[in-house]
Amino acid sequence: MGVPASPAAGRRRRTPTGSAFTGARSVLMASGCLVNIGTFAVYPYLAVLLRDRLGAGMAQVGVVLGAATLVQFASAPFTAAFAERVGLQRCLTLATLLYGAGAVTYLVAADDPALTVLALFLSCGAGALYSPAYRGYLVHSAAPEQRPRLVSAGNAASNLGVALGPVVGALFLPEPSVLFTVNTVLYAVLVVVHLSLRREADAGDSPAVEPFRRVLRGVAGLPFAVTVVTHYLYLQFYQYLSSFAEGRVPATGYGLVMMGYSLGLVAIQPLVARRVGDLRYPVAMAIGFSCMAVGMVAFAGGRTAGFAVGAAAMSVGTAVLMLKNDLEALAGSRRSATVTFGQQRLAVGVGALLSGVVGGAGYGLFESAGMLPGFWLAVAVQCVLLPPLVLLAPRVIRRVVPRASRTR
Repeated sequence: MGVPASPAAGRRRRTPTGSAFTGARSVLMASGCLVNIGTFAVYPYLAVLLRDRLGAGMAQVGVVLGAATLVQFASAPFTAAFAERVGLQRCLTLATLLYGAGAVTYLVAADDPALTVLALFLSCGAGALYSPAYRGYLVHSAAPEQRPRLVSAGNAASNLGVALGPVVGALFLPEPSVLFTVNTVLYAVLVVVHLSLRREADAGDSPAVEPFRRVLRGVAGLPFAVTVVTHYLYLQFYQYLSSFAEGRVPATGYGLVMMGYSLGLVAIQPLVARRVGDLRYPVAMAIGFSCMAVGMVAFAGGRTAGFAVGAAAMSVGTAVLMLKNDLEALAGSRRSATVTFGQQRLAVGVGALLSGVVGGAGYGLFESAGMLPGFWLAVAVQCVLLPPLVLLAPRVIRRVVPRASRTR
């Protein structure tokens, strides 16, 4: 077609010649790492903190944590749409302010159960705001060929914070008030850092801003479904391995294995980013879910060496899948990158819900039958069977729907 290229299009074609890692993006990745250090210094110990402050049993604590997590993930498409309207830099600053408000509320709520619950929901609300805006800012105005490196580097920075946070939290565990004081200071500094970030420029080709009621419009269906399956399977490893490890693996060994898993993600994703970006989706799924299946089988042995092998396999599998899922969602969505990441965050929440309900019930059944290693073998079988079903489902639906319409 003989349509002349616009100046904006010319600028976009020249973008790949420059560095993807601008100063603002590098500062944001460092900030994202620090945000997760502050968050995950508290997160692993929340159940104990809530039990002590609320004076409730673990069942009630689980309900509170589940409700907060559901709010965080289910609201992500709406917070992403909000970020699309107010601007990514402003949204990041607001989210950091909420993180700081949560830390202050935890600090002053030592003897107040209601304030403790409020602090939890403030922190979850901050996470719902921060995550899609963080990812959206990183890929804003980036060329498609730059996205794998940017998404993988952003994920690596976040995962480094996830790995270091529990270690930092353990140092302050005897004195929670000191931890929340340190977090308050950290978030105050990060508010200033985010205020100094350059506001994102108009990309020129950004999709039109949709009303809030259409936050799920334009979802990339296959990446959404694969993300649900990925996190449904992955979170069974993350949620139930600690219980399975009790009496089988030393606590120190288990801690090192989990840290190794997180650090593996930090190292692997940037290394494989370009290759994963070039892979066809079914090939990436085959590699990722096969590695996850190997990891689940290794866990069934119940020994430290098996845990180490399993965590290494899970690092490779989840690194490939989580990166490819996001890249495919960006490529297939008709919405802005920020809203797309919010939709993907919702998929993570659905997977987490299924992992808690289905995975928890399955774990309980195998435990009551005295066949707990079989739980990991059952999850491994699902790693093999579910991905082909997800790939085949759209084809089956396309064949069935026309037939049904013709019979009417």
